[in-house]
Amino acid sequence: MIPDIEAFEERAAIAEFDGGLSRKRAEDVAAQGQGFPTRQDYWAWLAEYVLTERLPP
Repeated sequence: MIPDIEAFEERAAIAEFDGGLSRKRAEDVAAQGQGFPTRQDYWAWLAEYVLTERLPP
């Protein structure tokens, strides 16, 4: 799976502002929408991709 950063940011913003969630919780919701358990998993995947220039396992 390759995360869609634009969709992640948009979904997190909507959840935060329209849903009244904290930014961290809104990012969890956005990450889960892309198949990641938490925002930490989402950001870790992206960091690994940037550092290695290849898709993480």
